[in-house]
Amino acid sequence: MSDAEPGSNDLPYTAVARVGEIPAGEGRTYEVAGRLVAVFFDGAGYHALDDLCPHMGASLGSGPLVDGVVTCPWHAWRFRTCDGAWCDNEKLKVAVFPVRVVDGTIEVAVA
Repeated sequence: MSDAEPGSNDLPYTAVARVGEIPAGEGRTYEVAGRLVAVFFDGAGYHALDDLCPHMGASLGSGPLVDGVVTCPWHAWRFRTCDGAWCDNEKLKVAVFPVRVVDGTIEVAVA
């Protein structure tokens, strides 16, 4: 489970899935507060980031996750799930969102 960011307890959380619905090394895309959010399970915890790759708008949620890095399925751009940074230039990032698990339900907060 990802640790919540400081101050994230004040954000509204939205249930997106049940524990076990996202296989290890994969992600799924959900709509949360009007945004498409990709939620990944790395085998130990859940991570959420903006679903749309900034390059050409592909869904990151359908890309593979290896060692904390999701690869865009269209053009192989790679983003770290911990901070959303593009692996080839850390100045470019996608948004990351707090994730928590409550009673077997995965929840994501989007401001």
